[in-house]
Amino acid sequence: MSKKYNIKHSKNALILTGGGARAAYQVGVLSAISKFSPRHYPVPFPIICGTSAGAINATGLACYASCFQLGVKKLEWVWNSLKTDRVYHSDPLRVGSHILSGILGSFQADYANKTARSLLNNTPLRNLLSNVVDYSRIDQNILKGDLSALSITASSYSNGNSISFYQSHDSIKPWFRAKRSGIPTQISSDHLLASAAIPLIFPSVKIKRNHFGDGSIHQLSPLSPAIHLGGEKLFIVGVEQPKETLHINENNPHPPTTATIAGHLLDGIFSDTLQSDLERMHRVNNTLSLITDESKHNNEGLKNIDSLVLNPSHNFNSMAVEYYQELPYTIRMLLRGIGITNDQESSILSYLLFDKAYCKQLIKLGFDDALEQEANIRQFLNL
Repeated sequence: MSKKYNIKHSKNALILTGGGARAAYQVGVLSAISKFSPRHYPVPFPIICGTSAGAINATGLACYASCFQLGVKKLEWVWNSLKTDRVYHSDPLRVGSHILSGILGSFQADYANKTARSLLNNTPLRNLLSNVVDYSRIDQNILKGDLSALSITASSYSNGNSISFYQSHDSIKPWFRAKRSGIPTQISSDHLLASAAIPLIFPSVKIKRNHFGDGSIHQLSPLSPAIHLGGEKLFIVGVEQPKETLHINENNPHPPTTATIAGHLLDGIFSDTLQSDLERMHRVNNTLSLITDESKHNNEGLKNIDSLVLNPSHNFNSMAVEYYQELPYTIRMLLRGIGITNDQESSILSYLLFDKAYCKQLIKLGFDDALEQEANIRQFLNL
């Protein structure tokens, strides 16, 4: 069989979840898989779905779907050279100006042309995406048969729905379900920035007439886009992490800080729905095993979905604390105002620490975790 035949008829789907700087972990996992994949072959997942920061990795991989190893190397290069000011402004002047403009904007009249407000300004990320992502390659890879579909999920602040923007061949039709839908489009930086707009921290993005934010907010069914796009074997890089206690007094009588509460909310947004959806999928698979083959044949929508989930073996929050001093001074002072210090447990730090030293550690962790599961991954992906 030719490599194109294999990829064209594969039902493997890759699902990359969100988490800001935590998405560096995904690159490590992909790097390990590329080491035991044939050289110069397409991606072993013709269906690629990304949410939040995972949307950026998904799109980068889709642009180089014709050569999996090259695509992974491109992602590694970006994350290994990352600095905070390439993702959001971190100098005192622009941070203060952005916050002040947001405060003054609240006094504008309703008819004024208002801009989206947020704690941080991620204009540098838009510039970075424009420089490193060649969106025209997505269509080229679809036409060559090296990629079946790319999906980017964002949450609509206008109606509360989860919208999966997807780019694929014409045979894949839009879908409409309760609180979620799939819309065909040409993926652009707007879709990536919208999907990765962490609530309150980064600004929402207007696409056509609706305003969109982080794709994990209203994503009640994270597995849905991959299944609608034809995926039957889902490889999922998750963010469900083991609990590791930091050097904090567990008998601390003080109530949790605003930062601690916000961190718990973000963790819930990014991980809880995935676990619920996986449980629901397993129950459906068990039910299908009780149905006769004839009944399955008469109902085309009924099919078994296999999955393999790879979650981190170490806690991102504990790792982030070690690199607290790598944050620019202005950002540290800003975070200190909401209770985030180097001795306070808050997930927010692990989302915002876009520093190459921290990212390299996450990449290494993802690489090591994937190597531990090499046999299972090889078998699941038929490598």
